[in-house]
Amino acid sequence: MAQRVSEHRLAGGTPVYIDEVHRFGTDAMLLSEFCGIHRLWTACDLGSGCGIIPLRWHDMGHRGPCWAVELDEAGTALLRRAAAQAGAAQIHPLTADLCRLPDELPRGRFDLVSCNPPYFTGGKVSQNPARGAARHELHCTVADVCRAAAALLRDGGRLCLCNQPRRLADCIAGMREAGIEPKRLRFVRQRAGILPWLFLLDGRRGGRSGLALMPDLILEAPEGGFSAELLEIYHKGAPSFAQEGKAAQPDQRGGDSD
Repeated sequence: MAQRVSEHRLAGGTPVYIDEVHRFGTDAMLLSEFCGIHRLWTACDLGSGCGIIPLRWHDMGHRGPCWAVELDEAGTALLRRAAAQAGAAQIHPLTADLCRLPDELPRGRFDLVSCNPPYFTGGKVSQNPARGAARHELHCTVADVCRAAAALLRDGGRLCLCNQPRRLADCIAGMREAGIEPKRLRFVRQRAGILPWLFLLDGRRGGRSGLALMPDLILEAPEGGFSAELLEIYHKGAPSFAQEGKAAQPDQRGGDSD
């Protein structure tokens, strides 16, 4: 049975197509911003899903070569459709397993690799294979992501990922085992004074030891509603939201919309 596809628009008008399985949440929007991509960098997003991160980069002005690796062809098709409509010829959607990267991905050439990996190692797994793979480490682990990134990155290239705080030790260990040194760490809290639900981590291939802890990113303003920083992230890319399609908006509750 074909899944219902809906269209969202990013701040600069770039379309994003989602279905019941391949969706995006606040975590992906925050990660795309945290990466700090430069206009002409060579980039790759691993486990790209519907392609929200490459599409967000395009929306913010990135025009360098960008590969989007996704295990499920249905997700790749959604990105292919959006990239074609946006005229984003620099985005190369690729259906592939990040544990067995195809030869068309140039090794040691990338400035930036990003990944919003599966968060869960145990617990109930969705009966939908694609949804289960997106949320649980069924086909790849954090260590696999780090090894794949290390193969793609140039010396000094960056791996940026996000995960739940309970997985922080796993992510740091995975980076270091792959020769990527953690350099920046930022926690995300729904409100000030409560525990974080997400972290953003940036590592450099062959980097020196030294981790900088950034100020927390708070999603809700003290007076209620979304914080100014969160709104700035969602609105970045154009003076106003596009009129066609449904504009991407922050989640009322932080986290993956899945």
